Amino acid sequence: MENIKTNIEKVNEKKAAAAAKAGRNADDVLLVGVTKTRTAEEINKGIDAGLTDIGENKVQEIMDKYDFVKPVKWHMIGHLQTNKVKYIIDKVSMIHSVDSYKLAEEINKRAGQHQLTMDILIQVNSAQEESKFGISTDETEELIRRVLENCPNIRIRGLMCIAPFAEDPDDIRVYFAEVKKLYDQYGTIEHERLDFQYLSMGMSHDFEAAIQEGSNLIRVGTAIFGERDYSKKN
Repeated sequence: MENIKTNIEKVNEKKAAAAAKAGRNADDVLLVGVTKTRTAEEINKGIDAGLTDIGENKVQEIMDKYDFVKPVKWHMIGHLQTNKVKYIIDKVSMIHSVDSYKLAEEINKRAGQHQLTMDILIQVNSAQEESKFGISTDETEELIRRVLENCPNIRIRGLMCIAPFAEDPDDIRVYFAEVKKLYDQYGTIEHERLDFQYLSMGMSHDFEAAIQEGSNLIRVGTAIFGERDYSKKN
């Protein structure tokens, strides 16, 4: 098994260096450990080593691991189908991947049933990659408006994006910068259920570039837990 503690220390060192380059405080950038395909044992090692937040891509993995993982904040970071919302609405602290009003409606409905307000991020596909989910930058304002008008059990906490893969992360900075521009634009709107605190951008291979372009939440899996073995069963 990878030395998870050492890997987290290395990620935090790189996070601090990237933040310093941008004239920012590393403590203002939240590290979310991505635990897709990871066992509860591996996740608990990460928590023991300092992880306070973890992100899962699939509802089933949250369900399978939830009772075996130490106290931690769970984030739903993968594509979320409306018929799966009910299973995780009372387990996650934030849903990063809201990319349609239909999904927001379902989150609002299920949150209401549990008498809670769910924090969400709007997923923006700034590169307009067909292989990735997320709305276009032009659609962002309309979705924010509809959610604020019609979903009283949702609080919009910011934006999320997944940039295209590039060997050189500098090649994709433009996509991060575009979402940061939206973040700054809509974050100034005054509304009791709009509180922009999170710009979720950057993964293992590009989080340093993302931080320099304004990200304050990075989603890191491989750099912490090592390469995934998709043949393993959880």
